[in-house]
Amino acid sequence: MHGNFLKETYRAILKEESWGRRLEKVHTQARSSLPRRDRRWRELDSCNSSDALLMNIFCFPGTLKERRVFDLLGVEFGALPVLGFRARVPFVSGRVDRTEVDMRLGDLLVEAKLTESNFQSGEVDAAETYRDFRDVFDVRNLPREGGRYLSYQLIRNVLAAHASGCSFCVMADERRPDLREAWYGVMRSVRSAELRVRCKMITWQEVAAVLPARLRRFLEEKYGIAG
Repeated sequence: MHGNFLKETYRAILKEESWGRRLEKVHTQARSSLPRRDRRWRELDSCNSSDALLMNIFCFPGTLKERRVFDLLGVEFGALPVLGFRARVPFVSGRVDRTEVDMRLGDLLVEAKLTESNFQSGEVDAAETYRDFRDVFDVRNLPREGGRYLSYQLIRNVLAAHASGCSFCVMADERRPDLREAWYGVMRSVRSAELRVRCKMITWQEVAAVLPARLRRFLEEKYGIAG
């Protein structure tokens, strides 16, 4: 048993080696904000973990048998989730970014958000190191404060979708209109209409509406997410 997962989900995670490795992901605030202890703090031990929410849904065996889930996401039925996917976004230097995308499902890249306050920010100079940055974005319109671009995670993920030919989706709570506004702030700066069509935001509530009944009840009880 694991306090953050349904037993069927946790059993499935342990059976799939690549999913099980995700359980070892170290909590990002382990050194700065959490008390020292013998056992290392893990990201998926947090009840606020967006990764745990994503896995609760897409590692649940019944989810992958539900065609409506794939139809909602625009993904071919039968695709299996790859967690912590390395999108390898190219730099000007010829090297690639090793930052992970939360999930790849078929040809869809997914960024999950639950209680995070924003999509982070990043240095303007760092964004310029991506090979296709100015081809993909009208940089004059990107949200910015001083020398930093806002919603830097979205910028990087849209670049990942462009480089890989994939689609991109943000999954967030419908109770977070601030994240939706941040999303539109970046999307209006994407030059290509074809790329904009491949990018979308879907709420957890929309996803919950097409999930198996047992999983829907769990999401409502644990996260307050009702389809």
